[in-house]
Amino acid sequence: MSFDLRQLKKTDPQMAGLVISEIKRQESTLDFIASENLVSAAVLNALATPLTNKYSEGYQGKRYYPGNFIQDKIDVLVEERALKLYGLDKNKWHVNVQALSGSPANFAIYAGLMKPCSDDALMGLDLASGGHLTHGHKVSFSGKFWRTVQYSVNPENGLLDYEEIERLAIESRPKVIVSGFTAYPRFIDFERFAKIAKKAGAYHLVDMSHFAGLVAGGAYPSPFPFADVVMTTTHKTLRGPRAALIFVNRGSQMSKRYGIDIVSEIDKAVFPGLQGGPHNNVIAAIGVALKEAAMPQFRRYAGQVVLNAETLGRELVKLGFVLITGGTDSHLLLVDVRPFNLDGKEAEEKLETAGIIANRNSIPGDTKPLHPSGIRLGTPSVTTRGMKEKEMKEIAGLIYETLTDGVRFYVSKKVAALCKKFPNFGSNKI
Repeated sequence: MSFDLRQLKKTDPQMAGLVISEIKRQESTLDFIASENLVSAAVLNALATPLTNKYSEGYQGKRYYPGNFIQDKIDVLVEERALKLYGLDKNKWHVNVQALSGSPANFAIYAGLMKPCSDDALMGLDLASGGHLTHGHKVSFSGKFWRTVQYSVNPENGLLDYEEIERLAIESRPKVIVSGFTAYPRFIDFERFAKIAKKAGAYHLVDMSHFAGLVAGGAYPSPFPFADVVMTTTHKTLRGPRAALIFVNRGSQMSKRYGIDIVSEIDKAVFPGLQGGPHNNVIAAIGVALKEAAMPQFRRYAGQVVLNAETLGRELVKLGFVLITGGTDSHLLLVDVRPFNLDGKEAEEKLETAGIIANRNSIPGDTKPLHPSGIRLGTPSVTTRGMKEKEMKEIAGLIYETLTDGVRFYVSKKVAALCKKFPNFGSNKI
């Protein structure tokens, strides 16, 4: 893919130089950050349109500025594509396409379902067990505006302990229970979570940000039959721009119990409660990504993402690595690096020096997030580049060599060769 930076070079050569440097960095490294991916040329084209010039506060037919009849059509098209991708009936599900990103989307959902600064409780997976900051961590708004209850994984096997989650939910009576993760490798039993939420009198919110593309591609179980609300970012496995979607179940039994219209409440929390005008160019780019995700080749891509993660995990185990939960069902691996006398930060830095980009990550029992005991490896980006099982086996060896013998010239040379063979900005090959 070529980038036409001629005007930028002419107007602002300093900024153009930085952009070019970042392009080269992405081209010359292997990206194993589980929350990153590569968008297509079409998505980039949508992001770079004059749609960014228009202010569109409000929703279709109820804008606060004139001149929005085209944007109304764009919003409707994106909503239709989002519902169709996940097989949802528009009479049963509503989707909000305006949320700027995942964290503010979660905030909007909480604000719509709970009373701010009240005794209403939010229950989510704790950070060290693979949860997200917005699932109730004390440094996040989610842990400051509401009473929070954190559930954990079983420290012995790293798996969700549904009996303990149920006990904690019934004891603490949260208003919202979040299922979803940023670093949990296995399938989630959404039906079990729905039953737990019902017993506790709570809404069931699924944060599927990490596995939304896998759900769309049939490689991960769908949460929709068991959720009151589903939130997803669009830039991870879904391979779109940096934004978020909020799906709301119009027939939520819990909303009937509490006597509120959760569609209206969540929409009002997004606008005007949390943000002003949406990013119209980004909404259009979401639409492009959703169309791409509905194509047959995307199903092959989603399946290959999981195959690559499984292969990488098996090869790492052969080399002496310890995987939390023993493996993966998804796009990511959580690796304990203590057997190599390293912490996650040291491992991250060594790998980056070799051209392999992977982030340090807490594992169950960790108490120091800046110096955790693990690293997280994700396969969405390298799969987009066209890599398959053969390359995963080779990369497992390169990771081992880097973390045991240090960064040798031949390791960096092999990484460079892989990057050249599978161009970062070629067409999405799978």
